[in-house]
Amino acid sequence: MRQYLDALKLILDEGQLVSNRTGVAAYTYPHIMIRHDMADGFPLLTTKKMAWKSIKVELEFFIKGLTSKKWLQDRGCTIWDEWCNPALIPYGIPDEERKKFQLEEDDLGKIYGVEWRNFNSQGFDQLAWIVNELKANPESRRLVCSAWNPCQMGQMALPPCHTQWHIFQMNDKLHLCFYMRSIDSFLGCPYNLCSYGLLLHLLCKETGYKEGILTGFLSNWHLYENHIDAARLQLQREPYPLPTIRTEKFTSIFDWTYEDTELVDYKYHPSIKAEIAV
Repeated sequence: MRQYLDALKLILDEGQLVSNRTGVAAYTYPHIMIRHDMADGFPLLTTKKMAWKSIKVELEFFIKGLTSKKWLQDRGCTIWDEWCNPALIPYGIPDEERKKFQLEEDDLGKIYGVEWRNFNSQGFDQLAWIVNELKANPESRRLVCSAWNPCQMGQMALPPCHTQWHIFQMNDKLHLCFYMRSIDSFLGCPYNLCSYGLLLHLLCKETGYKEGILTGFLSNWHLYENHIDAARLQLQREPYPLPTIRTEKFTSIFDWTYEDTELVDYKYHPSIKAEIAV
């Protein structure tokens, strides 16, 4: 995906070093947009090997509205290991004890999928409503799903980075855009583009529409200092043609499991390791 690589180069060339809550300073650039036509292939980065299974597992976790870290771990997905529901952390414990508690606690609290399926714990299922509206009122421009809920922020393992997404139908295609308040350009962005591309694919399977444009509006676009060398290595690599995906066994997005969707013709460069800023 050339647009992503161009945005990564932009932050290396023009980003300004800014401190943040993680303690690892990040080169930061305001406001990036990445727009991808799904007809050009599935938006899975080829300049490094991506954790395709973990991406699928996490999306299934969100769609099901789950909170259990162990559910993810049992399926080989460890990306939420360092966090837990902050409301459960004992008050005033030392930092090392807090980190240990977060690793051992299973509950992630009111994160993405919980808000998608039961917003503000008041029973409103945003995802089901969007699916129903796409079928009953396909001209609607109001199909927005929000993970941002200030009322429950203190019960979220992390406040949502991708705060909302919007989908609409035009010319027999579904088009999806998502907004991110904060985006880790090296580790996070490739993952999120792929995850929302998969969500778009599943919503098209559910409704019978074709896959259209996927767009990410990325506000605080940043590259952590300890990712600089990894980003430069990635930019030296020439992208391969994008893969495709297929989901042959499909009854409903609500019954979908990560094993139902497979990747086709994924050619990639070796993985590039980088430490996450917690």
